Amino acid sequence: METALIVGAGSGLSASLARLLAKENFRVALAARNPDKLAALRALALKCDATDPSQVEDAFRAVEKEWGVPDLVVYNASFRTRGPFVDLKAEDVKKTLEVSAYAGFLVAQAAARRMLARGSGAIFFTGASASVKGYAQSAPFAMGKFALRGLAQSMARELSPKNIHVAHFVIDGGIRAGNDARAGERGEDGMLLPDEIAKSYLSVYRQHRSAWSWELELRPWLEKF
Repeated sequence: METALIVGAGSGLSASLARLLAKENFRVALAARNPDKLAALRALALKCDATDPSQVEDAFRAVEKEWGVPDLVVYNASFRTRGPFVDLKAEDVKKTLEVSAYAGFLVAQAAARRMLARGSGAIFFTGASASVKGYAQSAPFAMGKFALRGLAQSMARELSPKNIHVAHFVIDGGIRAGNDARAGERGEDGMLLPDEIAKSYLSVYRQHRSAWSWELELRPWLEKF
């Protein structure tokens, strides 16, 4: 059986991915600041603040103790603060960078060290529209997501020849969640369905290394350009 660790887990994309992987006979671990919200999922729930190096290490050790080094690690955490550029609070900007980029580095480094020793593995990052487009009044989110994308690209060039598949997913649109008010505004086809996004993650994971993707962009069928 293969093992997956999803960091920054919640009730949306992470939950969809956890359910799909479990269906595919993966052993799944989910790490989040509040693991109580993960109780409904068939997974090992771990408490982890991904901006804290010691908590990241503890999460990996817990997975290793249970099942060994994970085959797939997905970094799915982010934080967003918005507002006019001149009104942004420095502490909020710092937190955005810590969660969106720095914590991604910590998780990826912990995963890479273990996977390199084993000689195989996959590390995936969840990006957003802001990974490639800086929107007005959203500078901190663009800063963090641009940094995460750069991290993924650099890692892919360095680690792919060592049999570590690194991929970055640009989720270029809103992800539908429950009774999301945006769904009514954007229409049935104006948002991405988390279960369908999860299928793309699994498809990239299953790629043969002769044709690995380092980045995949996923967009809703209908959107405002």
